[in-house]
Amino acid sequence: MIKDILIKFQQGEINLEEALQLLQDYPYQDLSFAKIDHHRELRKGLPEVIYGPGKTVGQIKKIAREIVAKQTNLLITRIEPSIFSEIAKEIDGLQYNSLAKAAYLRVTAPLPGKGLIALVTAGTSDIPVAEEAAVTCELLGNEVIKIYDVGVAGLHRLLGEYTKIQAARVVITVAGMEGALPSVIAGLVKAPVIACPTSIGYGASFKGLAALLAMLNSCPGGVAVVNIDNGFGAGYLASLINHLD
Repeated sequence: MIKDILIKFQQGEINLEEALQLLQDYPYQDLSFAKIDHHRELRKGLPEVIYGPGKTVGQIKKIAREIVAKQTNLLITRIEPSIFSEIAKEIDGLQYNSLAKAAYLRVTAPLPGKGLIALVTAGTSDIPVAEEAAVTCELLGNEVIKIYDVGVAGLHRLLGEYTKIQAARVVITVAGMEGALPSVIAGLVKAPVIACPTSIGYGASFKGLAALLAMLNSCPGGVAVVNIDNGFGAGYLASLINHLD
């Protein structure tokens, strides 16, 4: 980060020429096929995230190398195990969450969140999206508690976890089918609820559209909705809330 470079220069660890060399890629680095936003961590607290689909392995490798070279944390979403294996050959310490299909590397320790984030799914089939949210939250310095498969088909399962959910500062709910879970939880807790619809469901669910519309029409106050299957967006928003004073 720029601040770290300036501190090193002030302390005499690097000279002016070295400092300018390190700063040359700010505010972004042009790779012709991608422009890496190295200022993003300074502005937002999280470096640019690599969205895997649609990119070649070579493109992902190049972007990942340049992000890690700046001593920042790395997150690559939606990549298959075979692609991870190729990238891991060049990025030491890269880890992989097979459920989320996300690769990540923690280079620096982020500021810790103020409280607990509860991550709740309606069903087991919603877990991959929830795990993407979990990886994002944890990489951003948050403590996460996972409460899976407590949807409205068996409401007693949710009530059995009520104490844990009530203790959270932010709640992420991940649900497909009719998408009722966030409304139920928002009616029980005072914490903000982030609703993430998934594409899980039978034909009339329209690949998550039914759940999305149900969440947008949620009756209890305090519900924010992200896009279908957007675990990353849910995790990022939860982290922002959890870092507020």
